[in-house]
Formats: sequence, C-alpha cells, structure tokens
Amino acid sequence: MPNVSQRGIDMPASPIRRLVPLADDARRRGIKVYALNIGQPDIPTPKEAFEALKNIDRKVLEYSPSAGLMSLREKLRGYYKKYHIDVDVDDIIVTCGGSEAVLFAFMACLDPGDEIIVPEPAYANYMAFAISAGAKIVTIPSSIDEGFALPPMERFEALITPKTKGILICNPNNPTGYLYSMKEMLQLRDIVKKHNLFLFSDEVYREFCYTGAPYISAFHLPDIEEQVVLIDSVSKRYNECGIRIGALITKHPQLKQNVMKFCQARLSPPLLGQLVAEASIDAPAEYMLDTYNEYVDRRKLLIDEINKIPGCYSPIPMGAFYTVARLPVDDADEFCQWCLREFSYEGETVFMAPASGFYTTPGMGKDEVRLAYVLEKEELRRAMHVLGKALEAYPGRKTC
Repeated sequence: MPNVSQRGIDMPASPIRRLVPLADDARRRGIKVYALNIGQPDIPTPKEAFEALKNIDRKVLEYSPSAGLMSLREKLRGYYKKYHIDVDVDDIIVTCGGSEAVLFAFMACLDPGDEIIVPEPAYANYMAFAISAGAKIVTIPSSIDEGFALPPMERFEALITPKTKGILICNPNNPTGYLYSMKEMLQLRDIVKKHNLFLFSDEVYREFCYTGAPYISAFHLPDIEEQVVLIDSVSKRYNECGIRIGALITKHPQLKQNVMKFCQARLSPPLLGQLVAEASIDAPAEYMLDTYNEYVDRRKLLIDEINKIPGCYSPIPMGAFYTVARLPVDDADEFCQWCLREFSYEGETVFMAPASGFYTTPGMGKDEVRLAYVLEKEELRRAMHVLGKALEAYPGRKTC
C-alpha cells in the first residue's frame, strides 16, 4: 500500500469527538449518556431562523460571493457596532464556521515553520489547523490553581523567536471559561506591538461574559488595529452550530487579499446557512437575554455540584459555557473511556472530554476534564450525581 501523509499522522484526534464511538455503543446498550463533551447547546434556535428557511423565495440555490452575501456582511457590521467594534463591510469575510476562519487565518498569515504562541489549555482544533498550515503551535501553560489566568508576560517574551508570527487567544476562553481582563489584554497588545506580531482573537463567546465588566475585544485595543485577526461564529450565540457560518474580520489589506484567494478556491460559504444567520441577527433582545440568564443558572448549578464531589475542583468560569475540572483520578483519558465502556448507574453515564487533548505540554491535564454546561439544569444536576457515583466506583481513583 502507498504511504499516507505525515501531516495526517501528526494530526491530533479530537478530544471532543474521538470517544463518540464509545458513547454510541453505550446508547446501543440502552444506557442514557449525558453529553457534556461538546458545546452543542440544547437551547432552541431563534424562530426567525426557521422562518427564513420556510420562506425562501429563490428559484435557484446559487453560489454566493466568495466573501459571503453582502446583506449578511452588512448586518454583521451593525451587530459588531453594538459591541463598539468599528469595522467596514469589506473587513468582514464570511467563512464555513469559525473553524474555517481559523484555518484561513493561519494559511494566509503563516508560512511552514512559522510559530504561534497560544496559552493552554486551548481549543484542540487550533493545533489541527496549525498542522494543516505547516505551522507550529508554541504553548504556554496556565494553571487550574490560578483559575487559568494569563501567564506572566515575561514567559511570552521568552518564547518569541524570529519564527514567531502571532499570539492566539480565545476570549472568553474555550475550554476553561476564563475571561481576560483589560490589564491582560493591554499587556498582550504591548507585546504584539513591540514584536510586530498578529493577534489572533477567537471571540465566538462574547455574549457570554459573567463578570459584569465590559466585554473587551482585540479590536478595542489601541494602536494594533491592522495586526488583529478576529475569529467569529454564529453557532453558539444563536444555537445553530449546524449551519456552519463564521467570519474572519481584519483591517490588514494584504491579509484580506490572501484570505480571499482561499475563499475563492473553496468557492463560497453555504448559501442556506447565510440566509439563516442573517435572519438570526434579527432575533429580539429577549432571546439573547433569556439565553444568557439560562447559562448563568447552569454555570452556578454545575460548579456548585461538581465542587461538592469529594476530590473534585473547578474554578468559576467567567465566560463561555465550559469549565475545566480536576478529578481525583490517575488518568482522565482512561476514566472518560471507562465511564462509557464499563460504567453505568441506574442505566446512565456521563460523556466528558479529557482535558489532556487541550494541552500540548506532556503530562498536563492528565487529571482534568472539560465539561460543557449545555444541558438543561435538571439534566446537569443528574449528570453530576452520576459522575459522583462513577468516581466512587472507579478503580483508578486517587485517595483524597
């Protein structure tokens, strides 16, 4: 047989999805599986989205422009203005989800061998997209004991080499739920400006900030406007992950030209998805407020319940709808598999994402999991009860 690519061999399996076959097997055995592994909300999509689908009056479902429908980009510009992000329509490029926005950003900014500094734990697909671009992710670990606060700037400075092209952050953060402060953002700004780097900023979860402090976008930082590459998606704020609509926003003229070449090569983003996204922007303020309040309640319940379990600890996440929790186990990867393969309590089990897949530093996250609080409150409460029973029964449990 011919050999496959080294790139494919190096590509990491998703910590979010790689245990899906075990979850499917458990369901086939009649076990109820609480899916806390993936950010798939159960909150209904806005009715405006479905109305748009029902009332399509086109005779042909044609290609859209490679940069996305002008009407959608104009609506997005108005949406960003509400958050004091002042961008032109031509700065907004519609992508096939936030994932494609990250991939195109890397492909358009980085040459093979170039480096990006990323605080970890980090969204696992960043590593996969870097491998696709031939670039290298250089991680700088944060600690659960410090609430996953941004590491000291001296540690960032120590990692910068002639190959460094940018720093990537996710704010609010996936997987930790951490929300960067203005002080931290300005410190990042100073490094980016000093070393003439890109600041890649994944801001998909901006609606879900729980501190009461103003949301801080990378575009709010002075003097680096053309160095910012903002990543966005409609998936989470409108609960429509399946339409695969995201955006890449930049004021860098040459970068826009580069990104457009990749957009043209893939022809266009999904037409139906864009129509749904455009309609969703018209969802009333009450829809967004109800969604926000629901996540506030779910967050409190999840953190209260998991911190009641002996040996477990999670800091309070200040954004998004995830948390990383430490469990009293020798190996969280093995524990997550065991929960799906061997364990059930009253016919139920839990599906979690091992946190080791969100780190590249060997040994980190070995006793941690990422939990997504995307189930309604009573389901979350029951899931935490089942998790407690699993930890009681697990043979690889640490002594508290």
